[in-house]
Amino acid sequence: MQIVCHQVPVLAGSATLATMGTLILCLGKPASYGKHTESVSSGVPFLPARIAWFLQELPSFVVSVGMLAWQPRSLFGPPGNVLLALFSAHYFHRTFIYSLLTRGRPFPAVLFLRATAFCIGNGLLQAYYLVYCAEYPEEWYTDVRFSFGVFLFILGMGINIHSDYTLRQLRKPGEVIYRIPRGGLFTYVSGANFLGEIIEWIGYALATWSVPAFAFAFFTLCFLGMQAFYHHRDETIASQSQNKESRFYLKMFKDYPKSRKALIPFIF
Repeated sequence: MQIVCHQVPVLAGSATLATMGTLILCLGKPASYGKHTESVSSGVPFLPARIAWFLQELPSFVVSVGMLAWQPRSLFGPPGNVLLALFSAHYFHRTFIYSLLTRGRPFPAVLFLRATAFCIGNGLLQAYYLVYCAEYPEEWYTDVRFSFGVFLFILGMGINIHSDYTLRQLRKPGEVIYRIPRGGLFTYVSGANFLGEIIEWIGYALATWSVPAFAFAFFTLCFLGMQAFYHHRDETIASQSQNKESRFYLKMFKDYPKSRKALIPFIF
């Protein structure tokens, strides 16, 4: 039996993503993981980082691959299938590679539950749209939006993977101390890993040219952009601030590169 596309849940899910991104900007606070776990209230349970990342990212992979597996058409046939395969590739890496290699701090259980719910909902939204709602012309593979979008997706994923590798090499197993990352895009920004993932999902949005994908890219920009903003420490503001928690990098490391930006090279 053929499943008919229902636009109402697609639009509702997209609006939810956009609203969540807007709320992040309005609240102006980073998510409480990594170095920001210190802001979590005492008594909150934590999960080991590897277990948390594996379990929370797994739903997006399972949902997307599951929907692809049920399709009678070939994987490299309709553009929607190819685009969903890209989505699946990201979450394959996050679930089975990144989670097993990460040396991050223990993960707050509350944030883990929120992230898991997000991955379930977003995985269903993106997969449902591409499988049952997306309609692309036969020439979509040669459309500049598809070509440039896929290029950005691959570029962003490469930047993200390389940046994560650089960060892992800064610590020995079991260490939680922070050191200054150098090389690659870390030469220009302190949030190179965040920038890579933002580029990745902007590329995905261009390639799919869909409301759910653009909503997801907007959410990613807001969420990771906020993390990058608080991750980065500007020397001028640090010298003027009386807040003991201000400006992590420049407070912790006197030799932190003063010309390095937070997220966008030479700009921000």
